[in-house]
Amino acid sequence: MVKDKIVSCGIVLLDSEGRVLLAHATGTNHWDIPKGQGEDGETEIQAALREMVEETGLLLSESRLVDLGRFVYRRDKDLYLFAARAAGDELDLSRCTCTSLFPRHGDGVMIPEMDAYRWTLPVEVDQYASRSLARLFQTTLSLADLHRRL
Repeated sequence: MVKDKIVSCGIVLLDSEGRVLLAHATGTNHWDIPKGQGEDGETEIQAALREMVEETGLLLSESRLVDLGRFVYRRDKDLYLFAARAAGDELDLSRCTCTSLFPRHGDGVMIPEMDAYRWTLPVEVDQYASRSLARLFQTTLSLADLHRRL
């Protein structure tokens, strides 16, 4: 029996210089794009927009998103991604907040899923992102091409 893969929906948000928004996953040493699993009845785009709000506080309209499709991510997970260009009022990352909480390992205290944000040049993604995300941007989804396309 083949178990269905988890599908995580997210948004690749680029600024006018082609830098990608990465959020630091609390309690880890890596950064990620805002993404997560859909809830019952949600479409991919609804899940991606909700995750963006929960993990960054940024509310994007559906009409701004470019559907990039589904990508192989890991053995147990695929990504369904959208892309958008950040607007002027979305560039100040000090305004970002994460309302998605999880219990901290060890003491169970509820802490934010994401605790810092950065605009990251495509050539710097490997230094910050997980291996799976870095590999996706190196081999399948070129940030430089996406920057030109948006």
